Amino acid sequence: MAIEVSEISKFYGHQKALDNISFKVNTGEIVGLLGPNGAGKSTLMKIITGYIAPSRGKVFINGINTSASPVSIRQQIGYLPENNPLYQEMYVREYLEFVGRIYKIKDKLKSRIEEIIGLCGLGPEMSKKINALSKGYRQRVGLAQALIHDPEVLILDEPTSGLDPNQIKDIRQLISSAGKKKTILLSTHILQEVEAICDRVIIINKARLVADDSMQSIAESGKSLEDIFHELSS
Repeated sequence: MAIEVSEISKFYGHQKALDNISFKVNTGEIVGLLGPNGAGKSTLMKIITGYIAPSRGKVFINGINTSASPVSIRQQIGYLPENNPLYQEMYVREYLEFVGRIYKIKDKLKSRIEEIIGLCGLGPEMSKKINALSKGYRQRVGLAQALIHDPEVLILDEPTSGLDPNQIKDIRQLISSAGKKKTILLSTHILQEVEAICDRVIIINKARLVADDSMQSIAESGKSLEDIFHELSS
């Protein structure tokens, strides 16, 4: 079991951001995390990656409690936050080397950087500073830093937000390619994205988990994701 979320709740004062959320993600799955704005998706992803602590409950990555071993857990996770924070004044290769050294990649760092540049299609822009890149290429850099240490688990928060159709297609292909070897949990508002690349969908609404099913089961039921969202909002 790559990811196990057990009875997670999160409070900000009297406001409940997450209410007793539990689910498991198997090794090798690509799972879409869906829900309206304010449902708690980003909060949950920050808890899974160890950036914030839950008010109640536990998260396990490959059987390890994230609160008990936060440093070792981060070695196993690649994380692309929604706002994709990057060091804008760095060159692409310089930034990836910086991230690689944070993860203590030593002898094979140069070859790993070349591998990731190729995988993420950054070759044409590798001589530019990050602030000179298009948003699509900045998302590629964000994915590259999430992949540089070859993590077993990828957590991607709105990876195609604000991109044009061609850029969305490219990023989806990158995620699908990575998903052949890794466990991926991604949040998105684009239902077609989930239908295109995900094996399963988890839906959060008003801080609670309201649906957890495979895409195959949803298709066999005769419903679409749009139908399910319409039912939740009615």
